[in-house]
Amino acid sequence: MIQLEDLTKVYRMGKVEVRALYGVDLTIDDGELVAIMGPSGSGKTTLMNIVGCLDVPTSGRYLLDGTDVSRLSDNRLAKIRSRRIGFVFQSFNLVARTTAIRNVELPLVYAGVRARRNPARLALEQVGLGDRQKHLPNELSGGQQQRVAIARALINDPAILLADEPTGNLDTASSAEILKLLGALNDTGRTVVVITHEEEVARFAKRVVRLRDGRIVSDQVQRNRTEVIA
Repeated sequence: MIQLEDLTKVYRMGKVEVRALYGVDLTIDDGELVAIMGPSGSGKTTLMNIVGCLDVPTSGRYLLDGTDVSRLSDNRLAKIRSRRIGFVFQSFNLVARTTAIRNVELPLVYAGVRARRNPARLALEQVGLGDRQKHLPNELSGGQQQRVAIARALINDPAILLADEPTGNLDTASSAEILKLLGALNDTGRTVVVITHEEEVARFAKRVVRLRDGRIVSDQVQRNRTEVIA
């Protein structure tokens, strides 16, 4: 599904060039559960932005389902993001004065879909929040807010779920709940890619890719993974 070939990314700040990725080669197959790890400045967020079609590489190729998306127009990239990829972020990014169900509906609002309520309700039920539809974000725990964000990411039934530090703002118990949910979504056949710097989070993945200074330094299948963090 995801194939990166000799991928590089260079940011230009005036006359200064900052190289974020150096010739990255990476393949992620349908239905994998992968953690991409690395310290700050390792290039993991840059890599996620490219995989999520939020950014384009400076050189190299990015093939998604066999299509080279590296040089697509902004409009084509936006269509791929809305139809093929769901995003979950550390900060939840919920609209504070809007109920859970309306937050989940937002991608459908932007897409001009009229029949939104039933898909949003089903998405909330899928993440175990069918009874919290009318609650505002400040009436929900951190773990529940992240579940709403995951439901919003699922509303268009994406094949790929990209989670950037999804447990970064959560306590241990809530983190375990979110990882268990991501694992369950992967069990249904959905590809899940988690960006993290936490070893405890990476241990639940079936495969761990480690980055350092813009390069992949290891890529291993985990034989003794844990279902959730302790």
